[in-house]
Amino acid sequence: MANDSRPKLVIAISSTALFDMSESHTIFESEGVEAYADYQRAHEDDVLEPGEAFPLVTKLLRINEKLGGEPRVEVILLSRNSADTGLRVFNSIAHHGLKISRAAFSGGHSPYRYVSAFACHLFLSTHADDVRCALDSGMAAATLLPSHNEPVDSDELRFAFDGDAVLFSDASERIFKERGLSAFTENEQRAAREPLDPGPFKNFLQALHGLQAEFPIGECPIRTALVTARAAPAHERVVRTLRQWNIRIDESLFLGGLSKGDFLHSFGADVFFDDQQIHCTSAREYVAAGHVPHGVANEVANEVANEVANDAATKRGPSKDA
Repeated sequence: MANDSRPKLVIAISSTALFDMSESHTIFESEGVEAYADYQRAHEDDVLEPGEAFPLVTKLLRINEKLGGEPRVEVILLSRNSADTGLRVFNSIAHHGLKISRAAFSGGHSPYRYVSAFACHLFLSTHADDVRCALDSGMAAATLLPSHNEPVDSDELRFAFDGDAVLFSDASERIFKERGLSAFTENEQRAAREPLDPGPFKNFLQALHGLQAEFPIGECPIRTALVTARAAPAHERVVRTLRQWNIRIDESLFLGGLSKGDFLHSFGADVFFDDQQIHCTSAREYVAAGHVPHGVANEVANEVANEVANDAATKRGPSKDA
């Protein structure tokens, strides 16, 4: 019974992030909903191949084996399929031996609204509109972008995070965008002892930190890194903010504007979360990247995407594939 109060990490994954569903999605796009549904039912016993999030999910669930007792990590499946057309997904989960038992099939509508109902700390999807909706609702979410390299072959699970607009709010980054580097640096020096406001991934990092604390020193299979374009003297405010939050981050890289890809490769990240597409593009040469469409760097892009999504939904109705 004591296990019930121990920290738990809950992550929601879309079916298209967990498995490669490109073939069925092509049928949906070219032939429509009915042809898609017929195809999924006809192939419900055909096992789906792993998708971009599959290696990450495998490592996450393996943590339960290391800790023993009640599961401390749970993965929730979220899908735009109906339960009928989604049967193939659950059959594939069983075939691959993934211990995933909870799911929401939203029948063509966005499943993001179930992220908070399941008390998830993170939502990963290949559907950018769902990710934006989740972020707008105050939840950590990212659009998973495939790496051009093979996944890291290690039992250790390594998460890398950008700072501003991801772990922290975008307030300082907004100063940089609007007034330049000198104004940004001056502001950060002046406010060095004032903690940064939380960003969308603060609670996820906190949950990871709680899980890390369950392992003896030197035996934790989870490692975290901050990989930021900040440099001294703007580093001090970051360090003091994490200290005030009582969150330990294992490695901190203050790159002063250098390209992040090589450093993420050296760290051996399983996934890197960043708000800027340019950094995600650099990262995915080596590791999987999670684009976080949040903050000042994404304001114009998000407005355009919302208009396009609303127009598309009006014209053709909701997508079945997610």
